[in-house]
Amino acid sequence: MNLDLTDLLLLAALVLGAALFWRSQRIRETALRVTRRYCEREDVMLLDETVGLKRLRLRRDNQGKLRLWRVYEFEFTVTGGERYRGETLLLGERVERVTLPPHRFVDEPDRLR
Repeated sequence: MNLDLTDLLLLAALVLGAALFWRSQRIRETALRVTRRYCEREDVMLLDETVGLKRLRLRRDNQGKLRLWRVYEFEFTVTGGERYRGETLLLGERVERVTLPPHRFVDEPDRLR
């Protein structure tokens, strides 16, 4: 088998693409894990058990290095009837914050007595 430069460049591009895809999936899984824990702590239900990429930009971190800034969107509910959209922000592989918009709160039945 005789490989020329075009074949090698194509192979390198495929390997690089696969590596980037694998890394972005790992970062998405991190966002989902953190979002799930945050929703549990805030006593809201994460709907569809998923986060979806909403925005992707380049930003500098505290050390001045360029990193990918990702905003993942997710839906949650408190009452089961209303859906709200929250966001999980990551800079590189580090989660910066999870935000929930203003939403309805429901008292637990034991507290109503």
